[in-house]
Amino acid sequence: MANPFDLKKHDQINNEETSQIAIVIVPYLEQGHLNPLLNLSRLLSSYNFPVFFLGTNTSNRQAKFRLCGWDILDFPTMHFHDLVPQSPGSCSNVPTSLMEKIGSFFTSILLLRNPIREFLQEISSTYRRTVVINDLGMSWVVQDAISIPNVECYCFHTISAFTALSFACETTKKPLPSPVAEIIAELPPRENTFDSETIEYLKLQRESRDIYSVGLHNSCKEIEGVFIDLLEEQRKNKQWAIGPLNPVEIGSFRKESHACFAWLDKQELNSVIYVSFGSTTTLSNEQINELALGLEQSGQKFIWVLRQADKKGGDNVERGINCALPEGYEQRIKEKGLGFIEKNWAPQLEILGHVSVGGFMSHCGWNSCIESISMGVPIAAWPIHSDQPRNTVLITKVLKIGNIVRDWENRDELVSAVRIENAVRKLIGSTEGEEMRQRVVEVSDAVKKSVMNGSSCKEMDSFVAYITG
Repeated sequence: MANPFDLKKHDQINNEETSQIAIVIVPYLEQGHLNPLLNLSRLLSSYNFPVFFLGTNTSNRQAKFRLCGWDILDFPTMHFHDLVPQSPGSCSNVPTSLMEKIGSFFTSILLLRNPIREFLQEISSTYRRTVVINDLGMSWVVQDAISIPNVECYCFHTISAFTALSFACETTKKPLPSPVAEIIAELPPRENTFDSETIEYLKLQRESRDIYSVGLHNSCKEIEGVFIDLLEEQRKNKQWAIGPLNPVEIGSFRKESHACFAWLDKQELNSVIYVSFGSTTTLSNEQINELALGLEQSGQKFIWVLRQADKKGGDNVERGINCALPEGYEQRIKEKGLGFIEKNWAPQLEILGHVSVGGFMSHCGWNSCIESISMGVPIAAWPIHSDQPRNTVLITKVLKIGNIVRDWENRDELVSAVRIENAVRKLIGSTEGEEMRQRVVEVSDAVKKSVMNGSSCKEMDSFVAYITG
């Protein structure tokens, strides 16, 4: 099979025409949202569109530093634009009462509304048409785009289609067919998974959603076809499944400078579990201790990314952690050759793509889920917040490519070392775990074909034809 990493040039799209249409990408400013939209920028750039990736100076720097699987220099039509937020005192668009409800980080995002409008006004005077593709969580700050005559907006979902469908059903109250209806009925309510500030912020985004006629998803029909179709019925508009947007084969590209690869190269096929809980979670010292003991007692090889959560709105290129691991733990692990502990950022996609990695203990953010599926790695699910509990249901009960470590119903309890040990052994060393691995490899193979010349490729070509027509 040809390598999907080597993106083809899309000769069927007239280069002169695409160069007259500017694509403006507006990501939500957290890592799990930056990644897929940066990958979408890469893909659109391969059609010869000029692509402008908007963010703050720190979020753009972070996105480029943590890039996995490709090189920005290979895509010369990509451009980064640093937005400078307004000062709160000079912005009349954000009521003081709202700022008090949503906190400083969400407020800092809302203060990007005027800088985004000004950028769109400037860019729209240069190009025949301007296409804005924004994260769902940035709907409020791009709403002025529709007042500019040659600008149009498209909504990008960084959550799974399954989760998007469940949210849509809560809003529309439209019935669903069995067994989807029964599965979604058992999902936890939003109030149990989102904090109050986030709920207020998301409510504000929903109020601005009537500017969209279509939606884009970082998924494909081979993974979520039934949910994409049902979502179209719920929303009565086109939903394009154009993912996975991350490279689905790493090939020879990987961050050789990272020390973990020298260790991984020495391990047996599918023998290592990769442990990471994303960029928005810091475990308590007590939970870190239980996790450390559980990994050690399992006897399985592991790579553990043990780091602090990103500081919201801050410079997160390096975020080390000092934590209370059991006394002598790191030395024991090193002497046994049992594990590799990384206390800063690690190149997740390349790690998941390594042949020695046979499992992923994950918080089940959708970006991590789709990367794991792409690389054919089953998941030990440890949901923390937001859409993660719903993604866990998709992974474990619908796709059946993972098992549960942290039961959401008992989320307030400490996850014991014994439970962790059993979950790791089940995923890596059992017949059931091997069956999960075989299933996810089959899905991964279908996904790779989809990206090369199947449904995702056709969906992407269809979307490009739509915006150039």
